[in-house]
Amino acid sequence: MAHAYRTTPEDTTQMPSGIPYIVGNEAAERFSYYGMTGILMTFMTMHLVNSQGQAARMNEAEASAVIHYFKAANYFFPFVGAVIADALTGKYLMIVSLSLVYCLGHAVLFLMDMPVGIEPKHLLYMGLGLIAVGAGGIKSCVSAHVGDQFGEKNQHLLEKVYMWFYFAINVGAGVSLYLCPELLDRYGAGVAFGVPGFLMAAATLVFWLGRNRYAHIPASRERFVRSLDREGLLAVARIVPLYLFVAVFWALFDQSSSRWIDQAEKMNRTLISIPTGGAEPWTFTIKAAQTQAANAIFVLLLIPLFSLVVYPAINKVWRLTPLRKIGLGLFVMVPVFVISAWIQARIDGGATPHIYWQLLAYAVLTSAEVLVSITALEFSYTQAPTALKSLVMGVNMLSVTLGNLFVGGINDYIAKMRASGQTVLEGATYYWFFAGCMAAAAVVYVPWALTYRGRSQMQTEAQPPAAT
Repeated sequence: MAHAYRTTPEDTTQMPSGIPYIVGNEAAERFSYYGMTGILMTFMTMHLVNSQGQAARMNEAEASAVIHYFKAANYFFPFVGAVIADALTGKYLMIVSLSLVYCLGHAVLFLMDMPVGIEPKHLLYMGLGLIAVGAGGIKSCVSAHVGDQFGEKNQHLLEKVYMWFYFAINVGAGVSLYLCPELLDRYGAGVAFGVPGFLMAAATLVFWLGRNRYAHIPASRERFVRSLDREGLLAVARIVPLYLFVAVFWALFDQSSSRWIDQAEKMNRTLISIPTGGAEPWTFTIKAAQTQAANAIFVLLLIPLFSLVVYPAINKVWRLTPLRKIGLGLFVMVPVFVISAWIQARIDGGATPHIYWQLLAYAVLTSAEVLVSITALEFSYTQAPTALKSLVMGVNMLSVTLGNLFVGGINDYIAKMRASGQTVLEGATYYWFFAGCMAAAAVVYVPWALTYRGRSQMQTEAQPPAAT
């Protein structure tokens, strides 16, 4: 006999009992994802071999293309997974099933370091494809599943739990972005890809252990189709413009893993220098790629600061609605690339600026992220019709795809102009261009936000039983 799960949120004013399992799952899953992606560029350009053990390294352009297509797929599949979850499988079954696909992808990457008779490059593409389907497919479902655990009595805690959800993401990301490059250098690809794979298996187990504590909102094709009526489509259409503004934010944000790394290569990355009495001082210098961990560290510091200090202080003089938080974040993002433009101008002038200037940019970038990304996640869930929660979360993820496509198009244009002997958006001008784009988007956002009319829609109605 199939086991019937609870299909409505717990009747409590406290934090739902299933939340620790979801947050624990997210921390381990994000470790696996960022650990793997954090070493991809280095692996493909320095460590990749063929089946005979001979070097088969990719050049920077080839490796960048692989990473770009992988990221594009990662933020496309949330939309696909959301539609299937809302209409057919439900979120829980979708998360568990695709987590196993995710684990399989990691296992395939682990095999690249083994004599299995298959070209490692083919295993690389196969593993990344499986991870894109698995990681992408569960993204919107996990964030919507968090919201499903809350009803009217405890929905005031939703903002707090999304804060901790994001906190868990960055604990996993920060540790893995520092650790996995070291594992690759010291122990090779097998260990470096194996550790993230092990963490993904642990993430899947933790999520499964909480199955009896979750509210399992069942899928309903009829309810899904019914929600696509005029009222449901209007509710979705009202929020879609938000993602166009947020896409510009992601266009700037995601360059911290590309252009900023190239910029960091030309900077003084010695964080600590202590005289020892000898000829050389003791120094602590980080790799250019490890600067990405600064974002995760700042998130861990700034989430509680914003939650406990900044938001209460601002609320005393000006009520901070979700749309106002996002608007502030868009404006805060503008000086991030002003700082980057100033750094690049100094580099172009022959100087070697200290990495602390880029860390300042990371601090401002992360402040904007806390304002925009976390709030957009919460706002997307509350504004979506009850049967379209995962779908709207998937649309939210597509804003990342759109932002990355914009940056990719700009860089393709720059490359073509260089090939024809012309220069455009070179040096600091490149960063000024994106700062201008962000400023324009922030200004246009204001009248849209002032005229937006929506309503919060939580999972409160009685639901039919969900069976295993």
